[in-house]
Amino acid sequence: MSQEKDNLNAWLDFVLASHPESTIELGLARMKTMLSRMTITFDCPVITVAGTNGKGSTCAMLESIYKAAGYKAAKHTSPHMLRFNERACINGVDVDDATLVEGFKAVEAVRDGLGLTYFEYTALAILKVFQLAKPDVVILEIGLGGRLDAINALESTASIVTTVGIDHEAYLGNTRDSIGWEKAHIYRAGKPAVCADRNPPQKLLQYAKALETDLYVYGQDFDIKEVTNDQWQFVFEKDTWLVCPPALAGVNQKDNAAGVLALVYLLQDKLPVAPEAIIEGLKTVKLKARFETISKDPTIILDVGHNPHAAAVLAQNVEKLPSIGKLIAVFGMLADKDMIDVIKLMNPCVDEWFISGLAKPRGADCELLHRTMLEAGVDHSKIKRFETIESAFDAARQEASITDKILVFGSFVTVTAVLAKLA
Repeated sequence: MSQEKDNLNAWLDFVLASHPESTIELGLARMKTMLSRMTITFDCPVITVAGTNGKGSTCAMLESIYKAAGYKAAKHTSPHMLRFNERACINGVDVDDATLVEGFKAVEAVRDGLGLTYFEYTALAILKVFQLAKPDVVILEIGLGGRLDAINALESTASIVTTVGIDHEAYLGNTRDSIGWEKAHIYRAGKPAVCADRNPPQKLLQYAKALETDLYVYGQDFDIKEVTNDQWQFVFEKDTWLVCPPALAGVNQKDNAAGVLALVYLLQDKLPVAPEAIIEGLKTVKLKARFETISKDPTIILDVGHNPHAAAVLAQNVEKLPSIGKLIAVFGMLADKDMIDVIKLMNPCVDEWFISGLAKPRGADCELLHRTMLEAGVDHSKIKRFETIESAFDAARQEASITDKILVFGSFVTVTAVLAKLA
């Protein structure tokens, strides 16, 4: 690539043209080769976060707590919502274009024709940026599964699996056991390992035991319970911390916070954190589109839930909303997701569905989505079809009264379309 192309969009276009983002090629060999060529290592603790749902929230809480404690935290997550820069965050601030461009140049300088996926290429650029920034802690979200995900090529200091549900069956298998086994591969022998799923798959437990990792399981080795509306009690073995609920909304955030606090507890010898910093971090944590209310009159809620496990949690959250008014769902999904079960779980909560197809190659078109909704038992009179998510959202806003609620969900792509329109 010509070094004259010094803007971030040009580099992203180049990487995308070389290997489309939607194409997935799991494996660690390419990543390990490039990590060696680029001499990417970290002197500070590296935390990896895997799971079916809750990864983004977990990463955000860890970052917020360590930032409140005065540490320089570097965080890599994916996908992004509006700007690629959201994938790389240092001290709570997205990395700027120019710095990311230098990361891309560093990848290309030693790639020597080696084919890399979009995720591998971009992750390597971000990791190089993090290395040069000399952080105190690095927080890395596993993109897909665990065993063969590019991020798992790095050696971590501690790891957490948030929840295990059914998703990405084509790559991870169609049982919780098979998926849990894949995710358990982010654990390391003799290193702190956390499972924030109260019902961990047996194969996850078996793998962790065979690896001789130091595994701590939610509900067995640590727990969290509500004491008052603004205070929770976190218990790790015989120690107790009093903390506040995280600023993120949703019943699932209690479980995510439990895993986060367990990991913070286990890393106290390397990254000491005072109770005040933990409370401050939980109070100030922010994350887009996780049952996020962005407007009132009418209430508009964004949620990136896109699989049955997330839909079950979303249904619980919706049930806790004021019962006055109706709920209008602005909805679109990817065709390779479990559309029918997501729809079945959410159908009892939704009064009207405003649906649209999403872009190919992965998006479900409107006809397929409509047909699947009827198969899932949705009354055809409740469904309205639109050309785009944006037009569906416009129509929902026009129809909704001040007591109604608009819920945008089904995919990161669905929520991003609405966010971009509002921006």
